[in-house]
Amino acid sequence: MNDPHPSPSPLLHSISSPSQQQEQEPEPLLLSLDDVIEHYIGKACFPLVQVFIVSCAWIFDAQQSFINVFTDQLPPWHCIHPNDTSCTALSLPCSLPETSWLWDNPKHTSMISEWNLQCSTTFIQGLPSSAFFAGCLAGGFILSTLADSCLGRKNMLLLSCLTTSISCIISAASPNIWIYAALRFISGFCWSTVNGNSLVLATEMVNRRWRGEVGAIGYIFFSFGFLSLPLMAYFTRESSWRNLYLFISIPSFCYTILLFFLVPESPRWLFVHGRTKEAIGILKKIGLAKDDTVDSNLMNLNFAAKEICNMGTYSSLKMMWERKWAFWRLLLLVILGFGCGVAYYGMPLGVGTLGVNIYISISFNAFVEIPAALIIFFLIGKMERKTSVFVFCMVSAAFSVSCVFLKMTSIRTAMEVMAFFSTVMACNVVYIYCMELFPTSVRNTAMSFTSQAVAFGCSVAPMIVVAGREEELWSYGLFGLIIIVCGLFSLCLPETKGKNISDTLEEQEFAEKQFL
Repeated sequence: MNDPHPSPSPLLHSISSPSQQQEQEPEPLLLSLDDVIEHYIGKACFPLVQVFIVSCAWIFDAQQSFINVFTDQLPPWHCIHPNDTSCTALSLPCSLPETSWLWDNPKHTSMISEWNLQCSTTFIQGLPSSAFFAGCLAGGFILSTLADSCLGRKNMLLLSCLTTSISCIISAASPNIWIYAALRFISGFCWSTVNGNSLVLATEMVNRRWRGEVGAIGYIFFSFGFLSLPLMAYFTRESSWRNLYLFISIPSFCYTILLFFLVPESPRWLFVHGRTKEAIGILKKIGLAKDDTVDSNLMNLNFAAKEICNMGTYSSLKMMWERKWAFWRLLLLVILGFGCGVAYYGMPLGVGTLGVNIYISISFNAFVEIPAALIIFFLIGKMERKTSVFVFCMVSAAFSVSCVFLKMTSIRTAMEVMAFFSTVMACNVVYIYCMELFPTSVRNTAMSFTSQAVAFGCSVAPMIVVAGREEELWSYGLFGLIIIVCGLFSLCLPETKGKNISDTLEEQEFAEKQFL
């Protein structure tokens, strides 16, 4: 007769308290790496220190993305003789003699005034900002698959942070606009995969229960990074714009050192690349699994890793192309990312047209990132991804278009803040959605392409803002139109709330067929 009280699995002893070990439980069946993550990490506290360190990369992501709003701004100026109507009636001093006007602050506070670019074309003035996002776009296409193939999550993040810090320090010594723009392009190229890579690395360390919350931690750090920028810019407003680059690059360099020593590689990535012993060691460490019997259980997993072994650098792209469902998902996310990127960068960039102080208005936009991140952190487990993205895009579009028709400065500012808040919420959910839609073998590639779509949208936004200086409908009206059209494509994606994440495309295909 079978024993009605079978002995507990040795796997459970590694994560149970002494009182729990006395209870008799059947041995669990571990069929995939996601089962292992659920089993070994699911009952333990997730690796809080490592997750927080990895998520700190989002602080520098925010600073890199928005620094040009302050370093490249057109500084305020005034007429030497206030009663001279031929001077006071002009918005730019281009047609005035140099002896009739002055900058309000020292010339070195902005690259526009330092290099006398106030009368240059909008292309020249916006070149450094657009160059950064163009670099992000190029870097995403070239570097996106390295974290999935040969380098891994951690090494790709280390390399990106290190090279960006160095190029950012060099940017502070730029002698002219052309070298400055080239260095911003290099910074964007090196930084292109950081946000997606850090999100993937952090979420692959935890179980399904905490995946959404861990993803939201990055958004919270991004919020603080964004909010720190106008504060630094305000307190250094009379010093050289070059100092702002030093203030964000030196901490980023120190962060790279901290990341190297304190954060392990993703156990999922190690496992699908055949480095099982290293994956076991990390799982034991972050999952508090001390029993050596975990080795045999991991070794005997029924895990279909054959499609990952000996992957080439761009094999993940080939695999997604061969599976049309994966390709169409990626295409839909790219469209979503583009719409979110245009609105996300364009709205803060265009607040100067609303007639408010740039430091105050940017601070408002930075501040709403915090409640948006907190809402995601506490409610992402209850939110349906597809519906949430669609609703946030629609709400953002409504508030953005209202900025065109409402003329009171205070009301328009409030509408812009609400539009930006909704855009932030949409962007946050899109990144988590992307991470859940693809398996480990191609996840970082999909995240990178989505990030590059956002970067492409950001690079287009400055042109829309410039057009909006003449006609407001071309700025916030167009932002609303773009995000509402792109948001409609979210309805074509499957829901992922509460589902396991797979490790290979074959495993995901099988799981989705079983679900259907």
